[in-house]
Amino acid sequence: MSIYLYIKENCPLCDDAEQLLQLFQDEFAFTLEKRDIYLRDEWLEKYQLEIPVIEIKDSVLYGNDLNYETLYKVLNKYAEKM
Repeated sequence: MSIYLYIKENCPLCDDAEQLLQLFQDEFAFTLEKRDIYLRDEWLEKYQLEIPVIEIKDSVLYGNDLNYETLYKVLNKYAEKM
């Protein structure tokens, strides 16, 4: 399973989101790709005010939704389909 973490430099909330994801690495098999929103105009336009953003298949979790329980539910949802 691939997970995309949309971030920008010097973003403490982005660091927190990455640490949250690391809590699940032993339980769920996934690869993490960090994407700096300043590298592509489409990412900047879409996520500028929302980062950090975690994208897992067809689920997108925005900064306000990022917590242990919500992330666990999404990861578990896709892990069961494997």
